Amino acid sequence: MHLKRLVIALILLPVLYIYVMYLPPKYFLFLMIFLSTIGLAEFYAMCRIKGLFLYSGLFWGAALLIVSFISPDLFLQALLFAALATMALRLFLKPDPAGSISAVSAAVFGLIYIPGLLTFQLNLVKTGPAWIVLLYTSVWAADSMAFYVGKSIGKRKLYPEISPNKTVEGAAGSLLGGIIGAVLIKSTLLAQISLLHTVLIGLAVGLSTIIGDLVESMFKRDAGVKDSSHILPGHGGVLDKLDGVTFAGPSFYWICLALGLIP
Repeated sequence: MHLKRLVIALILLPVLYIYVMYLPPKYFLFLMIFLSTIGLAEFYAMCRIKGLFLYSGLFWGAALLIVSFISPDLFLQALLFAALATMALRLFLKPDPAGSISAVSAAVFGLIYIPGLLTFQLNLVKTGPAWIVLLYTSVWAADSMAFYVGKSIGKRKLYPEISPNKTVEGAAGSLLGGIIGAVLIKSTLLAQISLLHTVLIGLAVGLSTIIGDLVESMFKRDAGVKDSSHILPGHGGVLDKLDGVTFAGPSFYWICLALGLIP
């Protein structure tokens, strides 16, 4: 499993770097739509959403990302429209009202949880592709450090009710990994960021990566599954890899905005 994690990381990270750095931002939108659609499908599978209701949610997820990329100010209106359309679809799709609240709630929440949270990255890539590289490198370093530190020296359970294998030591590793990843990219691509700001960004990414991971674990335990899917050997599903960055993306964007690093 360790070898599979390493091999996939060594393949995906350089590919992401080349894709983001050398292609226009619209291609990053296509990547977000692709990943969001798979992740949202995995989430809907956990919630047992099927058929036309499933495909409708996937359509709205892609539409929300497109709207956010073209005109961010219209995102909230698009989200509310998608929520209204989802409620109306459930009304006419199935006469039996039983389970309608849970079905509609899960469908709409999925739109917020995955494509909604990923929209922050669309704003970042327009600012400059190096910010995306910084975000993903920090998340990857935080996730990797949390895993290996937890496996090596982890003893104190962090939140056993939600994720029995996560430890306090692993969480500390996540914070350290976030800083290391941020410093690495600062040194190579974003030299204009001060060291203090870099450390603050790394801490924010490391902390939000932990929380994002725990939130997805909470959902998986409720759904009774170990992984969102088995599409990535040794890593689980796409949602299992997006869980950290769904939370880290907004946190990264907000702290960079607060520090005056991005417009």
